[in-house]
Amino acid sequence: MSTTTSHTPPESEGPAEGAVAPGGRPSRLIQNEVTTEIPVHLLFRDGPDPVAVPLKPAVVARRQSTGELPRLRSQASARRRPLPELDPELVERSARVLPGAAGVLAGACGIAGGLATSWWAGLFPAGAVEALRLPASAGAGLGPAQWAAYAGAGALGWFGFGGLARGRTGRAWVLGLFGRYRGTVRRTGLLWVNPLVLRRRVDVRLRHWRSASMAAADPEGMALRVVVLVVWRVRDTARAVLGIEDHETYLAECVEAALARVPVEPACGSRGGVTAAGDALTRLVSEETAPVGLQVFSVRPVRVEYAPEVAAAMNRRRIAALDARQRASMLSSVVDSVEDTVTRLTVRGLVELDDYERKVLVRDLTVAFCSGRGEPS
Repeated sequence: MSTTTSHTPPESEGPAEGAVAPGGRPSRLIQNEVTTEIPVHLLFRDGPDPVAVPLKPAVVARRQSTGELPRLRSQASARRRPLPELDPELVERSARVLPGAAGVLAGACGIAGGLATSWWAGLFPAGAVEALRLPASAGAGLGPAQWAAYAGAGALGWFGFGGLARGRTGRAWVLGLFGRYRGTVRRTGLLWVNPLVLRRRVDVRLRHWRSASMAAADPEGMALRVVVLVVWRVRDTARAVLGIEDHETYLAECVEAALARVPVEPACGSRGGVTAAGDALTRLVSEETAPVGLQVFSVRPVRVEYAPEVAAAMNRRRIAALDARQRASMLSSVVDSVEDTVTRLTVRGLVELDDYERKVLVRDLTVAFCSGRGEPS
């Protein structure tokens, strides 16, 4: 009598890998893993699109079909922040002035009034009265009326002569009264300006400013020392004088800031040299100085040299590049000469050469031409 022993696997163990479960469906491929089946008709149902969830700027999705992250430019680099605007009412306008003849006439009237008051008070000597054939004065003396007449005549003379100003070509006056802008005077000749206003002279001519040696960098990041020539003028005197503290200092700082952003290449470079750098510098400086009333026509580097700490290394590098170009040019010339010589000899039938003889002739001609051109052995 035989005894049959059956071994039943524990319940924790699932069906064997690749086994088929009852009903014809494949069983789980990974043991002890819970999966959820999605009906096929739910994958292709016609329903509304899911609501898009806005992502924060810091959340970056991966590119489709790649493992790379998309390169996103920050808002600061993609769009420059605009410069702060000045007071919109601070715009140059013409000030009200009178011709200089009006001031001279007022001053003369003031002097005449003072003399008349002195005659009225009886302060003129008798000899002067007779010489001028003036009627005899009443000799009333210095009373309140005479003092008031003196004050009026003196004020008239001071206003007349104190307001005289000389306008010159290329210069302007910025006028202010009690801290308020009253206008700009660009007229020339003798003028009369209210003597109570504060005058600030501004040079509005076309000016050239040559900077000191400033720090810059070339396209490869090497330190440079650059001297630039700026052609500019004051376009809006109100903004240039009253909008900022010192427009000349502001211009110099704008040029220095532009040099920190624009790479400068020497004239022998292949990326436009100083011409391309000058165009970029002119555009940047013009954009930054226009809101303060300055007009920049050109910013041109006039001297570009490497910084002392890298000058020696860059000089050796430049000499090596020149030497390499010279060798390449000489080698191309020698090869062309050898090719032309061998072609003429064979085409004209002067010699008949096989491959070995052709190679020997080419070698000898190359050595001869290189030696003739001063090629070092």
